Amino acid sequence: MCISKLFYMKYLTEKIKTQQLLLLILDIFVVNGSFVLALFLHYGFSLPHETAMYIMLRFPAVTVIFIGMFFVAKLYNNLWRYMSFYEILYTVICSAIGIVIFGTSEYIGQKLQDSGVIHTDFFKCMPFNIYFDAFLLICFFSVGIRMFYTACQTISSDAKRRQGSANKRIMVIGAGNMGSSIIYEMSISGYKFGLPVVIVDDDAAKVNSSIRGIPIEGTTNEIPSLVEKYNVNEIIFCIPSASAERKREILEIAMKTGCNLKTAPSIDELTGVNNRFSEKIRDVDVLDLLARPEVELDTEVCKYLKGQTVIVTGGGGSIGSELCRQIARYEPEKIVIFDIYENNAFTLKNSLDRRYHGAPQIEIRIGSVRDVDRLREIFEEFQPSSVFHAAAHKHVPLMEDSPYEALKNNVLGTYNVCLCANDYGVKNFVLLSTDKAVNPTNVMGATKRVAELTVQHFSKISKGTKFAAVRFGNVLGSNGSVIPIFKEQIKHGGPLTVTHPDITRYFMTIPEASQLVVQAGGLAKGGEIFVLDMGEPVKIVSLAENLIRLSGFEPYKDIDIQFTGLRPGEKLYEELSLDEELNGRHKTQNDKIFVTAPIPFDSEVLEEEINSIPNLKPSETRRFLKRLVPNCNFKDGN
Repeated sequence: MCISKLFYMKYLTEKIKTQQLLLLILDIFVVNGSFVLALFLHYGFSLPHETAMYIMLRFPAVTVIFIGMFFVAKLYNNLWRYMSFYEILYTVICSAIGIVIFGTSEYIGQKLQDSGVIHTDFFKCMPFNIYFDAFLLICFFSVGIRMFYTACQTISSDAKRRQGSANKRIMVIGAGNMGSSIIYEMSISGYKFGLPVVIVDDDAAKVNSSIRGIPIEGTTNEIPSLVEKYNVNEIIFCIPSASAERKREILEIAMKTGCNLKTAPSIDELTGVNNRFSEKIRDVDVLDLLARPEVELDTEVCKYLKGQTVIVTGGGGSIGSELCRQIARYEPEKIVIFDIYENNAFTLKNSLDRRYHGAPQIEIRIGSVRDVDRLREIFEEFQPSSVFHAAAHKHVPLMEDSPYEALKNNVLGTYNVCLCANDYGVKNFVLLSTDKAVNPTNVMGATKRVAELTVQHFSKISKGTKFAAVRFGNVLGSNGSVIPIFKEQIKHGGPLTVTHPDITRYFMTIPEASQLVVQAGGLAKGGEIFVLDMGEPVKIVSLAENLIRLSGFEPYKDIDIQFTGLRPGEKLYEELSLDEELNGRHKTQNDKIFVTAPIPFDSEVLEEEINSIPNLKPSETRRFLKRLVPNCNFKDGN
């Protein structure tokens, strides 16, 4: 493979050198022939013999001056296959400078000759219009040769490449700057990624025109008919300014065609695009169909992290790792990844070190939040100013089978981290909670509700630490979330398993959840539970159907969806706030983030119960949780 690549590079280099030599020879003929033609234009066929001889003696000087100027401007280094306006401009400028140098040298030579300084009759100024005509002719022929070469190469290579790309015929949605840029980049790359054949745009003024020969034939409502007309098998969405709702509407139309769907980068994703937009084209993901704008962060609020040491428990997990990435953006001095599983933490550290080059400094410490002595060692070593507590058991059905493990990890572990944060004078403590803590029907949700109460308990007794919790819904793409499960089932041909046709969930992305948590640390005054305005809940069966379509299949026809019944501890819909919390609920300075008022509870009883966990019988776990969370809805037992 390497040898063949070396031979190809050698062949390509030799080919370019041959083309440059040919261009050089043609330029020599052009610059000299232009002067001869200019003389004929001036004198006609009655051109004096001595004038003809005079200009022929000037051929060496003309060649040196003009070809020298072309070399200085590096016109022979350019790949004229991709000629642009600048190459044409440089050619004109070089020709103008060459004429000035040549004419000036002739004028000075004749003056010196006439004054007797030099004794020769070699120099003879020609009429001005001959110089001007020669300049125009040089520009015309020099640029013309290059444009002719470019046109021939483009037509030849495009014909071959279009023929080779016929198996992937592309529709571009959007005839704006992004769409035209994508089409241009496809052409200069030789259509190796596919052949654009039609464009659609909702701007009526653009319809029935074209971009680089590709027709703009209709609006987005006509996508299905145009797909059939042009035999399209891939669609690229190229409207970065479209709202999330409008993007979802257009993609839902496109999904009905069965074509492979891709999207160009959004406005947010355009940051850091240095080379080609086409390199940022990706498959349309189910996230693109949620149509809920992401939270806008106030960077001023997040400046509390600058120059600080931050501990993230569970920092190697899917949410914890993204939390570390978001924190790193705000220039902390040090991030400590505390996790019981070393492999993910090690991978995350390497990733952050590559990106930030040691600023912030990334440290890893292995241990469990159940071990308060280990936690004290970590807090003693690093003296953190902020702690983000993401470590928890989150899988609902598994925790139904191992309730005591959930209790030890989610409740006792949270208590241990809060205790250390309070004892070591941490400024900000943020717990990652879940909407399953609201009127819980499962052990996991109940333990997270007790964890919220624990945070509020420490907020009451702490003199310097601001304790808060952030409550959010399901996180798409996290470990154990529904999307990876569905993708794996599609990979094996289905069926996709959904527990109930009416089950709904709130969804957010991992970055969005992490950003909310980071901002909550800056907004907290102590004791709050922050809740995100998560829009409308999504039906899981709709999510499954869309994911099947995005994979190029038809739901129920190509891949079936089966309903398996609600699992232990699972409910049809989730709630974001308790009824008692709604009375005191209000917006923060970010209108997408709400804060609920704490519900009164007996702190002494809570602390006494939590301290009894190490001596609690596993069979008493559910009764224990029902004592602390009376509104939880599950049966007593193991």
